[in-house]
Amino acid sequence: MADPLRQFLPYGLEDLPVLLRTPRAAPREALSAGLVAYLKRLGAPSASLEAARQLAHPDSRAIVSGQQAGLLTGPAYTFYKAHAALKLAQAHSGGAPVVPVFWVASQDHDTDEIRAVELLDFEERVHHLRLDLPPAHPAGRIGFSPYFAQVCELLRQFGGYPEVRDRICKALVGPWSYSEVFARLLLEFLGPRGLVVFDPMAPELAPLFVPALEREIANPLASSEAINRSALAMKQAGLEPALGRGEGATNLFLEGPDGVRRLLRFREGHFEDGERRYSEADLRAILKQDPARITPAAGLRPVLQDSVLPTAGFVVGPGELKYVAELGGVYELHGLKPPAVIRRMGVTVLEPPIERLLGKYGLEAWAFQADPEGAFKAALARQDAKVQAMRGHLARINAEFEQIQRLLDEPTLQRPRHRAQVRIQHELKRLERKILDSALRQENTTGAQFARLQRHLAPAGPQERVYPFLMYLLKHGEVVLERLAELPATGLHTLRLS
Repeated sequence: MADPLRQFLPYGLEDLPVLLRTPRAAPREALSAGLVAYLKRLGAPSASLEAARQLAHPDSRAIVSGQQAGLLTGPAYTFYKAHAALKLAQAHSGGAPVVPVFWVASQDHDTDEIRAVELLDFEERVHHLRLDLPPAHPAGRIGFSPYFAQVCELLRQFGGYPEVRDRICKALVGPWSYSEVFARLLLEFLGPRGLVVFDPMAPELAPLFVPALEREIANPLASSEAINRSALAMKQAGLEPALGRGEGATNLFLEGPDGVRRLLRFREGHFEDGERRYSEADLRAILKQDPARITPAAGLRPVLQDSVLPTAGFVVGPGELKYVAELGGVYELHGLKPPAVIRRMGVTVLEPPIERLLGKYGLEAWAFQADPEGAFKAALARQDAKVQAMRGHLARINAEFEQIQRLLDEPTLQRPRHRAQVRIQHELKRLERKILDSALRQENTTGAQFARLQRHLAPAGPQERVYPFLMYLLKHGEVVLERLAELPATGLHTLRLS
C-alpha cells in the first residue's frame, strides 16, 4: 500500500491481529439467524451453514470481501477475493470464530458490467455471451430463469468436464434472482471450505440495515460532506480521489415502482429521485415495508456492511483502495472504526502449453500481462539473430565514433559528431523495432506464439480481469481449486497446472 494513501487507511494487514482482539459491536444473533435462513434457502453446504452459525458467538469476527454478481461469477478475481478471505480467516482461527464472508453486490444496478462472459476453450476458440438485462435494475431484482437456456447452451458448446458443467447448470436452475445464482455458484465451489455468502437484498438480511439507513435519512448530506472533505484532503496530499458527491447528492439510492434504482438528492427539506419527491416519513415507511428498496451508494456501502458484520478485515481490489480511503468520516458518523483494509491476492493461471511458451522466451507471466508487446519484444530481441547482429554493428559504430572523436581537436566539431552518432543510433534502433514489429505481425511461428500468449494471459487486460475462474474448473476439474487453496492470501501468484 503506497504511503500517501496509507494515511487515509488507518489499518492494514499488519493490524489485523490486534483488530481481531478489539471489541466490535454487531447484531450477531440476528445476523447469524438471518444468514442461516438465507443460506438454507439457497441450498448451502453444511460447512457454510456452520460458519454462519459461528457468527452468533459474542466474540466472533469476520473477514469480508465482495464483488458484483457477474455472469458465471464474473472475472476470476472474484474467486481470488473469496480465497483471500478464506485464507485469512483460516490463518487466524483457533480462538474466537473468524468467519470468511463474501458480500454479493446485489444492489448494484450497472447491468452492463455483469451481463457478459468470455471463455477460451482448448482449441483456442473464444466463446462470447452477452445477455439482454434490463438497464438500471439491481441484480437482486433480476430473475435469472429467462437466461438459463442461453447460459447452459454456452457451457455445452464450450465443453470441458461434464461433472463440473452439470454442477454449474444445477446451480443456475430454479426461481432464483441474478444475484442468487451468483451466490449459489460461489457456495457450490467454495461453500464446502466454509465461505459464507451475504446478499444484502435477501429478505432474511435486508432488515438488519434499517438502523443505519435511518441514520442516513435523518442527516442525509452528512456522509456526502464527509466524503468531500476526505477528497479535498487527498488532493492536497497529491492523490486523485475516487469519490466525490455533487450538490444535494446523498449516499442513498431508491428503487422506484418501475424497478429502476435512482440516486436520492436532498433539497429544501425533501428528497427527490428525478421522478418524485419524498419526505423523511415517506422513506421511513418504505424501509418498514421493504427495506431492500433503499440501498447505499459506493460511499456508504462498506460502512453499512460493517454496521451489521463484526468486520476485522476487508479484502479489496486495487481500484477499491482509493474509495475506501475516503470513508473515514463516514465511519465516524456511524460510530464505527474502519477495519484493516487488505489488498487482495492476484493470480495468473498457467495452463501447460502457455507455461512452456513463457519458458521458451524467458518470460514472466505478470510482466507479460503488464506490457504484452513490450515484454515479448524484449524477450525476442534477446534471441533474434538479426537484432543481435544489429546490436553488434551498433557497438562497433559507437567504437568508431570514439575513434573519430580523437581526430577532431576542434571543439566546434564535437557537437556535429555527436549529432551524427545519435542520428545513426536512432535509425538503427528504429530498424530494430521494425524487425520486431514484423516478427510479431507475421503469420509465422513467432507471431502465432505471441498471439497465443496474449489470448491466454492478456486478452483485454490481465487474465484475471477477463476470464471467469469457472472456465479453468471446466477445463481442468477440481485440481484448479486445490491449487488455489495452496496459495497465500496476498501478493501476486501463478497457479500452475502442469
